[in-house]
Amino acid sequence: MKSFYQVAQCMSKTKKKNVKFSDVFRYSLKQLTNRLDFSNYSHSLWQHRMKQYALLMRVDKPIGTLLLLWPTLWALWLASDGVPKISHLVIFCCGVFLMRSAGCVINDYADRNIDGKVSRTKERPLAVKRVTEKEALMLFIVLALLAFILVLMLNQLAVILSFIALAIATIYPFMKRITYFPQVILGMAFSMAIPMAFAAVQNQIPMTAWLLYVANLLWVLAYDTLYGMVDKKDDLKIGVKSTAIFFGEADLQITAIVQSMFIFGMLLVGIQYDLNYFFYLGILVAISLIAWQVYYCQNRVPAKCFKAFLNNNWVGLSIFVGIVLSLYTR
Repeated sequence: MKSFYQVAQCMSKTKKKNVKFSDVFRYSLKQLTNRLDFSNYSHSLWQHRMKQYALLMRVDKPIGTLLLLWPTLWALWLASDGVPKISHLVIFCCGVFLMRSAGCVINDYADRNIDGKVSRTKERPLAVKRVTEKEALMLFIVLALLAFILVLMLNQLAVILSFIALAIATIYPFMKRITYFPQVILGMAFSMAIPMAFAAVQNQIPMTAWLLYVANLLWVLAYDTLYGMVDKKDDLKIGVKSTAIFFGEADLQITAIVQSMFIFGMLLVGIQYDLNYFFYLGILVAISLIAWQVYYCQNRVPAKCFKAFLNNNWVGLSIFVGIVLSLYTR
């Protein structure tokens, strides 16, 4: 590319007697813009920002969305006697994605000063400063507002419950510094879609909905303890609390007991709704998967604990299939 001085020299040699500075400037600017594609640069920059926001939302790791989705679908099918409205399915499925994403963002904001000290989380966007704290908070607000817009399409009871759900989801990440049972708070947050689903469908929350709520809370407590076992060594170093640390060497035994309580709760739900053998086949598959998880984690190898945690997706799916087939065939 010609320099500004070279351009001026070239123009001074032309037949034009009076060369204006403005002409030189315009010519130089034209040469510059011809060589630089600003539209591509802006597009590339925009893509980079969107990628970082997506990573912050864990779009690349859908396991959290799935674990939140299954109990939501259990509740929708049970509340609507097996025939949920399409509008409810769309609202709740989109809401699950938005709130799980918002939860990830506020979680990383709360952990922004400690994620860099944990091997599994040290490359997260906030930990490596690819996203600013202000950007993270703004993204959280936008996601929460989008979820609230969806809730406004439901009835008043569901809207009221949404405020409680948002409050629990917001405080959860900060509980890891206060209590050894942040998994209980997470369980409360991950179970709020259950009463909301019943509220949306029936405009009331029956006792069976709360039974399902407690059963799911126990399930979350169990699988998030497995998740906590992955980071146990790092968490002990930096002072983060979890049930995996509190349970100590009895972590697997207690997790197995909690999982058993979850299964018992689901059996009670099945009895209350008079579900048939398809549901109990689904429960049997879930029991087999849970037994495998406990066996697989017996040496507490972090990678194996994480794989066992991921396996809970199939637990949720097997129960969902059992509920759907049972309601369809009874």
